[in-house]
Amino acid sequence: MPRTNEEIAARIAEDIPTGAYINLGIGLPVLIGDALDPDKGVILHSENGVLGLGAAPAPGAEDPELINAAKGYVTVNRGAAFFDQCESFAMMRGGHLDVTVLGGLQVSASGDLANWSTGETHRPPAVGGAMDLAAGTKRVYVMMKHVTREGAPKIVGGCTYPLTGVGVVTRIYTDLATIDVTPAGLRLVDCAPGHGFEEIARKTDAPLLID
Repeated sequence: MPRTNEEIAARIAEDIPTGAYINLGIGLPVLIGDALDPDKGVILHSENGVLGLGAAPAPGAEDPELINAAKGYVTVNRGAAFFDQCESFAMMRGGHLDVTVLGGLQVSASGDLANWSTGETHRPPAVGGAMDLAAGTKRVYVMMKHVTREGAPKIVGGCTYPLTGVGVVTRIYTDLATIDVTPAGLRLVDCAPGHGFEEIARKTDAPLLID
């Protein structure tokens, strides 16, 4: 069976280094916050100016003054810091974050990321902070479904949607597989239970390597 969104989040949480400063993008990546091992001392950053986000609050315990960039209620850990958005984006652009996890519409074989627009002219552009995170973070992970609702591959030879970043993606996590972006090409790291290399390769519109 394909991994659920929560299972993808748990898989990513395994790979977050101890003590890392990380940012979780809007959408699916927000789920990773609740999957992190508290003993790893990971410090969560949010674009709206928070460093030290905690777990999601219990129902009924929400504080309307505490939200993340996705406008979801959050808690903060002891020692958390609040700052203006200029400082927040300086952290993002300045290479001070170790890992960011972003959602994706398409990822290319060379690590290009498209995650903010499908090019539809009737929709206003809204790249937000994703471009800053993609350009400034040391490692960029992408969390997404392997194919669209129509069954089209989202991992492609070249992106057809407007780009968020060029050659920025380090690793891709989907409901079917974990895939590294390497100088030699896309390398399969693992498959979801019940899925194999042949299926993953068939649903990936770019050559796929395996050790």
